[in-house]
Amino acid sequence: MNVTFYGHSCFSVEINGSKILFDPFISPNPKADDINIDNIEADYVLVSHGHEDHVADAEAILKRTGATLISNYEIVCWFGEKGLKNAHPLNHGGSVTLPFGKVKFVNAVHSSVLPDGSYGGNPGGFVIESDEGNFYFSGDTALTYDMKLLGEFHKLDWAVLCVGDNFTMGYEDAAICANWIGVNKVLGTHFDTFPYIEIDHSAAIEHFASKSIELTLLQIGQTVSL
Repeated sequence: MNVTFYGHSCFSVEINGSKILFDPFISPNPKADDINIDNIEADYVLVSHGHEDHVADAEAILKRTGATLISNYEIVCWFGEKGLKNAHPLNHGGSVTLPFGKVKFVNAVHSSVLPDGSYGGNPGGFVIESDEGNFYFSGDTALTYDMKLLGEFHKLDWAVLCVGDNFTMGYEDAAICANWIGVNKVLGTHFDTFPYIEIDHSAAIEHFASKSIELTLLQIGQTVSL
C-alpha cells in the first residue's frame, strides 16, 4: 500500500487500485501550503468525526472527484443536505464491504460537532481489511480499553494513531494502544498542527522504540509504502 500524508490527520492510501482519503483538512492548515487539494484524487473519503480539522476540504474533494463518503449516519446526512448523495453511513461496530476491502467503524473517545454547530454523531475510527493488508485508523481518541478487542478480533499489520496529546492521546498512550492491537509499525497523526499539539519528535520515536515499535512521523506530502 502507498500512503501519502497531507498533514494533521489527513492521509490517503491506495489499495487494490482504489484511493482512500481520510479526514481531509488541508487548505486551512498553514503547514500544508504546498498541497493543492485539486490534485488529490479519491475514490472514497472516510471521515472519523465532525470537527472542522477533519472535514474542512471534504465537500470540495467529494464534489470534484465524485468519491463515496463513508462516515457515521449524522455526518452522511449533513453532507447529503449539501447535495452529496454518494455516501454510505455506518455506526459503531458496523462494517461495509467495498471493492477494495472491508471498512468497519469502531469506537473512539472524543467529541464531535460539525462546523456549523450541527450534531456530528459519535466519533469513531476505522479498521480496514484487504488482501493487501489490514490497518487501524484511530481517529481522534483517548486510550480506551476497547482497543484490546481490535487486537483480539483483527490481524492488523500497522496503525495510524493520534500522538499529539492535549485533545487526544499522546504518544505514550498511543504506544500502549499499539501494543494492545498487536502492531509494530505506527504512523503518527494529529501532531504539530497547532501549538497545543506540538511534540518532541525524537522523544516520541524513542519512546515507541523502547517498546519495540516503529513510529513514523511523515513530512507533509511524503509517501511511503507499507
